[in-house]
Amino acid sequence: MSDDFAHNDNWASNWAPVYEKFNSIRGRVAEAEETATFLERYCGGGSALELGIGDGRVAVPLSERGVRVEGIDNSDSMLTLLRERSDLINAWKGDMAKFRTEQRYNLVYCAYNTLMVLVTREAQINCLRSAADALHDEGYLVLELLVPAIGGFVGGQKTTTTLVDHENTFVTADIHDPLNQNLVSSLLWFSGTSVRRLPYRVRYVYHQELDTMAECVGLKLSERWGDWTGGEFTEASKRHISVYRRAGL
Repeated sequence: MSDDFAHNDNWASNWAPVYEKFNSIRGRVAEAEETATFLERYCGGGSALELGIGDGRVAVPLSERGVRVEGIDNSDSMLTLLRERSDLINAWKGDMAKFRTEQRYNLVYCAYNTLMVLVTREAQINCLRSAADALHDEGYLVLELLVPAIGGFVGGQKTTTTLVDHENTFVTADIHDPLNQNLVSSLLWFSGTSVRRLPYRVRYVYHQELDTMAECVGLKLSERWGDWTGGEFTEASKRHISVYRRAGL
């Protein structure tokens, strides 16, 4: 088991009990339909593989559009949530940093910054290589990632209030490791009189670096959007949806 695999498995176990509620509060459950609509265009009525399928937030609505969706995740707890939600999706436990499959897909996708939970450049490149190998010759790889926002750190540390409403408060504490492009973080979730600490670690990636890593595994950028509705990617964008194809096409 790789260190990345072990780290991500622990991460998912911590988040699984509150994952759907958290995504609902952050608007990600409502956005899943937009995501599925976007991805359907690249499936050609065929098949799709989700890396880090989680509880099926995106996979389920995509499968309801007639796409044959399969998935990989390294968390038993997340895969249990998926099975409770749908029995139509074939998903298996594995390390997305170095998976292999004989099946070839019209689309491989990795949403919601999931590539970033692989905390080394090597692991991220290995994941892209495995994804490229799993594509049909004319298939697509679609990645959703945040645009890194690493300003405001003092002494390598930063605390940010990311949400306040009538019931919940989210406070995120970050430690920045610039040499490895890592953020070691804890989300403190205050709700009523309770507080939950949800730790996580990510390796942020600039979109230019992502393009270079994709080129290393034989892929080239085809399109880049600012959101799942096809909004323009600009200098003010907080995330990007990047679409890759084989370099020879």
